[in-house]
Amino acid sequence: MVDLKRDIRYINRDFNDFRSALIDYSKTYFPNTFNDFTETSTGMLFIEMSSYVGDVLSFYLDNQIQETFIQTARQTENLFNLSYMLGYVPKVTTAASVDIDFFQQVPAKLVSGVTVPDYDYTLKIPENTQVSSNANSNIKFLIEDVVDFSVSSSMDPTEVSVYQLSGTQPTFYLLKKTRKAISATINTTTFTFTSPQRFDTRTLNVSNLIGILDVKDSDDNTWYEVPNLAQENVFDSIRNTNVNDPNYSDNSDAPYLLQLKQVQRRFVTRFKNESTLEIQFGAGNFGDNDEEIVPNPDNVGLGLPFEKTKLTTAFSPLNFVFTNTYGIAPSNTTLTVRYLTGGGVGANVEAGSLTAIDDTNIVFLNTNLSDSSLANTIFASIASNNVLAADGGQDGDTIEEIRRNATGNFQNQLRSVTQEDYIIRALSMPANLGVIAQAYARPAKIGEYQPGELPTVLDLYILSYDINKKLRTASDILKRNLQTYLSEYRMINDSINIKDAYIINIGVNFEIIVRPNYNNAETITKCINSLTTFFEIDKWQINEPIMMKDISILLDKVEGVQTVNNIEIVNLAGESLGYSKFSYDVNGSTIDSVLYPSIDPMVFEVKNPTEDIRGRVVPI
Repeated sequence: MVDLKRDIRYINRDFNDFRSALIDYSKTYFPNTFNDFTETSTGMLFIEMSSYVGDVLSFYLDNQIQETFIQTARQTENLFNLSYMLGYVPKVTTAASVDIDFFQQVPAKLVSGVTVPDYDYTLKIPENTQVSSNANSNIKFLIEDVVDFSVSSSMDPTEVSVYQLSGTQPTFYLLKKTRKAISATINTTTFTFTSPQRFDTRTLNVSNLIGILDVKDSDDNTWYEVPNLAQENVFDSIRNTNVNDPNYSDNSDAPYLLQLKQVQRRFVTRFKNESTLEIQFGAGNFGDNDEEIVPNPDNVGLGLPFEKTKLTTAFSPLNFVFTNTYGIAPSNTTLTVRYLTGGGVGANVEAGSLTAIDDTNIVFLNTNLSDSSLANTIFASIASNNVLAADGGQDGDTIEEIRRNATGNFQNQLRSVTQEDYIIRALSMPANLGVIAQAYARPAKIGEYQPGELPTVLDLYILSYDINKKLRTASDILKRNLQTYLSEYRMINDSINIKDAYIINIGVNFEIIVRPNYNNAETITKCINSLTTFFEIDKWQINEPIMMKDISILLDKVEGVQTVNNIEIVNLAGESLGYSKFSYDVNGSTIDSVLYPSIDPMVFEVKNPTEDIRGRVVPI
């Protein structure tokens, strides 16, 4: 039997290529067997069916290859999985943060002939108390710590002022405390477990999920969230009191004690998409004792031949203990999961809007008040207000943001060395701390320090969003959060000043010639919509120039546009008009049809596209 070698081409990818190749193959190797290549013949039926199958298989093969790389993946679940593999947790929704001032009245009393506040009438507002927006009751904020008006320290001062006078004598005082709050609502769900299952996984399907607040079982044991199940040690904070600290003197400079504790009850979380969160537990039984402490000369040094591989083991400082069980699996219990929802751009509420307090759990510290009428008056005096607008709230990462942040996060390997590292780290700050809208880093210049600033090696310029996703100067609380966050990743010799970037508001005026038989108004509207998309602020970075040619090409592609006659960028400034207070010389900064930013870090923003982008049709 003769072994015939067939000429087979492997470059065919689509239906037409497969069809042509099969026809040529038949003509070459089966000229006498089949020669009817008309469209309706039986042979062509099988050829085209085979081409169809080949085309479909080729499509799915290409698609699968595409979905295995973060640079090309399009499916949300694949992007999330690839991001986790690179060590980045995509943001689903981000909570806004703000400082809220809390007030209450207290009566005056005489002590040794001196009028002072009567602290017997002070109130206690528990942690996680809800404060709602007066403009939208669906937008709620949680305070992160207890408000105790009876306590005042350098870390938690109580401001006292006279509220009411009788002649020259105070009759009521006003107490004020400030607390950080985030835009979130506490929700609860339960999961029931019977016999233990290895790496048991439960799913939480919730929109606008910020994260897990806490998990407790039927016996009131706490389950701890960890970055990975191999990590048994977690940092935990407890109140600094004489009960918890044998060396207690006061808590003025350290209200909380930080401790490292080993936990067997632990879990990890992973988002599958924008509204699906998986919660996974360990594989062991309670009492398993397979811990291996590392590093240790006994178990890391040279020993048996198979132990030599430990010399090349990557030991993480975060993982002091490794186990084979990766924590215990819950069994014969019910876990109560409290999670937070909310956030988003809509949570960036205006100043003075957080005034509605949920007083359900507010109590007097003194339970033996004799004057109930006065107590009712004092209780009714509780009030709140946010002096500054909330910021940091943002919707979930877009596809392009996931790609950028994930790859950047992987490159810096949990440390910030280059300027780009600090930018990526700032943009990746955990959601409960707020989100930076824009970030730009550059080496600090000698002699440019402002009063109160320390000499640094790096200046980090940032901006945040307001409630309408327009750029604004970041609040002090957001800057403090960022400073604290970056301190965990910076090099030991690096010092960072966080500064405000400049916002330059611009408008676009253009002139076009419309093709015959096209409606002028519709064409102008299409042009404005294209420019609105082009100038979406999350597509622009600090110190990015504007290429006039790009705008011209964009307008030229709009259906109905025959010629782009003129394009003009104008500066819009003035706080009274709703724009940034900073002016900019657009004409002087435009060279060869490129609008360049200033030396000082800044970003161009079209704040009100419907008003600031204007078009006009001119005759041929």
